[in-house]
Amino acid sequence: MQKLTVQEVIQGLKLEVLAGQGGVNREVTNPSLSKPGLELAGLFDFYEHDRIQIIGSKEGAFFHWLDVQDQEIRVRMLFEKQPPAFVFSKNVVVPEVFIRFANQFQIPVCKSTYKTSSLFSELFAFLQAKLAERTTLHGVLLDINGVGVVITGKSGVGKSEVALELVRRGYMLVADDIVEIYQREKGIIIGEAPDVLKKYLEIRGIGIVNVVYLYGVRAYRENKRISMIVNLEKWDDAKEYNRLGLEEDKRIIFDTEIVHLTIPITEARNTATLVEAAANDYKSKHLGYHSANDFNDALNNKIKQNAKKE
Repeated sequence: MQKLTVQEVIQGLKLEVLAGQGGVNREVTNPSLSKPGLELAGLFDFYEHDRIQIIGSKEGAFFHWLDVQDQEIRVRMLFEKQPPAFVFSKNVVVPEVFIRFANQFQIPVCKSTYKTSSLFSELFAFLQAKLAERTTLHGVLLDINGVGVVITGKSGVGKSEVALELVRRGYMLVADDIVEIYQREKGIIIGEAPDVLKKYLEIRGIGIVNVVYLYGVRAYRENKRISMIVNLEKWDDAKEYNRLGLEEDKRIIFDTEIVHLTIPITEARNTATLVEAAANDYKSKHLGYHSANDFNDALNNKIKQNAKKE
């Protein structure tokens, strides 16, 4: 599990800290969130105090139905369990009792510019991304016509040069050399660059280049869902390569299957065009058209027709 502090959450969601500033270095370990409506009603048996607490419109309205004594008792009990932080949504006025206990217990009370539903979804997605288990791939991740493609291969095979050509054609770089990967949920793998490598591409003989400065902001994106892995390798005459594309190899990352292709390269083959074609073919399959199956069906029909003539 990755480590995350309340301060990082505050920066990531652009939250305003109203009280309890001394607790911004508290660790957040649970990516789930809690809305303590039952707790405000007096039921603490199921209080999920290891989560960030969201106070939305419903919780805020119910709070004001309580008398002053119940407000004092229940808010104190919320703080005594030491949750990481409290976050109030846009239209909820933060009661004075929360400010007072925030400073007493040094637990941050924050205000968001999002309404409750948007706050919940944005904060949940942020925590899922930051706290998810991570692994790395050695390669280049690009967004090619909406398809997240990781280009892998041995050092010196030309991965970054292929990426540079694809960026020049108008596609987007996500990460070069090291791709950090996490699973947002089963079936969805997200890749991004380490902070120090964001926007940079290493080209042997030229050095490190910043694709945003060279090609503009449209040449780069922060992260991308990975749809396929394309492995580049030198052409081997002794090896049998897939010629029809009727079968797909898969690679499992965490517990998600990712399409895996191997493209043999030579000096005569335009590798960037091949990778571009692979990405577009993947997209066409998901739009309902499978070139290899179409060809195979036409071939089988022709064979049947010829058999009938005989």
